[in-house]
Amino acid sequence: MGQDAPAGNNFIRELVARDQASGKYGGRVVTRFPPEPNGYLHVGHAKAILLNFGLAQEFGGRFHLRFDDTNPVTEEVEFVESIQADVRWLGCDWGEHLYFASDYFGQLYEWALELVRRGKAFVCDLSSEEIAARRGTLTEPGIPSPFRDRNVHENLELFQRMQAGDFPPGSCVLRAKIDMASPVLPMRDPILYRVSAPVPHHRTGRRWHAYPMYDFAHCLSDAIEGITHSICTLEFADHRPLYEWVLDALEIPRPRPEQTEFARGNVSHTVVSKRVLRRLVEEGHVRGWDDPRMPTLAGLRRRGYTAAALRSFWAEVGVAKRENLIELARLEAAVREDLNRTSARVMAVLRPLRVVLVNYPEDQVEELEALNNPEDPSAGRRKVPFSRELWIERDDFLEDPPAKFHRLAPGREVRLRFAYFVRCEEVVKDARGEVVELRCSYDPATRGGDAPDGRKVKGTIHWVSARHAVSAEARLYETLFSDEDPLAHEGRDFTEFLNPSSLELVEDAWVEPSLAGASAGSRYQFERLGYFCVDPDSKPDRLVVNRTVTLRDSWAKLVRRGGRS
Repeated sequence: MGQDAPAGNNFIRELVARDQASGKYGGRVVTRFPPEPNGYLHVGHAKAILLNFGLAQEFGGRFHLRFDDTNPVTEEVEFVESIQADVRWLGCDWGEHLYFASDYFGQLYEWALELVRRGKAFVCDLSSEEIAARRGTLTEPGIPSPFRDRNVHENLELFQRMQAGDFPPGSCVLRAKIDMASPVLPMRDPILYRVSAPVPHHRTGRRWHAYPMYDFAHCLSDAIEGITHSICTLEFADHRPLYEWVLDALEIPRPRPEQTEFARGNVSHTVVSKRVLRRLVEEGHVRGWDDPRMPTLAGLRRRGYTAAALRSFWAEVGVAKRENLIELARLEAAVREDLNRTSARVMAVLRPLRVVLVNYPEDQVEELEALNNPEDPSAGRRKVPFSRELWIERDDFLEDPPAKFHRLAPGREVRLRFAYFVRCEEVVKDARGEVVELRCSYDPATRGGDAPDGRKVKGTIHWVSARHAVSAEARLYETLFSDEDPLAHEGRDFTEFLNPSSLELVEDAWVEPSLAGASAGSRYQFERLGYFCVDPDSKPDRLVVNRTVTLRDSWAKLVRRGGRS
């Protein structure tokens, strides 16, 4: 979807194609993405954005970005700005078609007055708790409000006073007069307007005191903008009759917007509810909306995910009519595939063990050639310094290795990536018996190639020159939740399933000098370790990197079985 979309066919695309072919809207296709500016967008929103933008793009139509800013209590300019940045990052362009529901507050208010005049709306003094208690169930009708039969004159006066600020929040609401016995619960005299807390709106200040509810503002905003296809997720399916009732009750001319629902983008081991995400932020379970463990687009971007990977992922998943839970592994696979093509390879050591090459000249430094990306020959090569003292991964040495361990061990020889064969001659330990240094010999005849005498080694390990390496902090992320669906457990709070190992800080990592001064957002493959992205917390004297996703190496399988190759 988006720039890659739509991939193949789906039922919504077929609907749009039929409507355009039949001339239903005069051949027009106008879609929109209508977020509430009360939080950051998440990975599920990306699916909706890409679908709507992709349809408009494919059928030569328009794509609107419209903020449903009808609740000043929860809305902030920060969220408006972050949403625009995220939509642009995905590669979607609304051009001149940026709108706000608040642009239409005057017209929406006049339409609400018209419903009152037509006897189709009334002011109700019940509290929200009382309204909910009278709603009824799927098998029992609701109980009408005692204020349902107020006359038109009284309702007009009361609603105008609501808008004038004469009533405190929660004291009264404007409700549609529909059917308290309707089998569709949202049709049981739903609330159309409520009095807001006395806080300024981010665009209209204190001009308004009563604000429209989503179900009232949304369909009419669609009509004002000439939206042809109002595409939303399945949780709004029960609200479609109300969408149509409002347009009918106000005699909005046809052809008018029609609502169609699709399955939302649910990804395992995370949550895509802004209410839940807000709790994670406000309760301090994460470091903010852009924490790399968060499923927000800002968090994924900070972690190193690319827009291309998200577009590819949602195109491959497709558009369904039924809710499903998509394995996080599929998203990670899309990220790996993209980063494998585009990320420069570098060497880094996260858990360092010192290696001293005893037969290498103390003051000598060599510049060895290394490939930047074997998947992209145009990426070229770089120079990597090599010297007598190196850092290698601590896991690349075992004093008493198992049979399938093909790395460094006493008396064993391995290849250093892009460099030489080295053999472990001596193991140095501290007073506690911990290995602190390996004293090795190198074979100068093996630089960048095989041994002249034909001997072979089974392992190749990465390294950095201790003399030239750049100090770094590595943040290793796992899933934020240990359960694949943390909201599916009735009676249990989702925070019970937070993964205590979702973040591991590695503060004494070393990276090759080519990363000195790397800018925030730069992405790399740390050879044999995974894909990493430079974090905005980096300073000139301190590199900070986030692990975007691990590698799918054959040796990782052996680790899970208890051995290393």
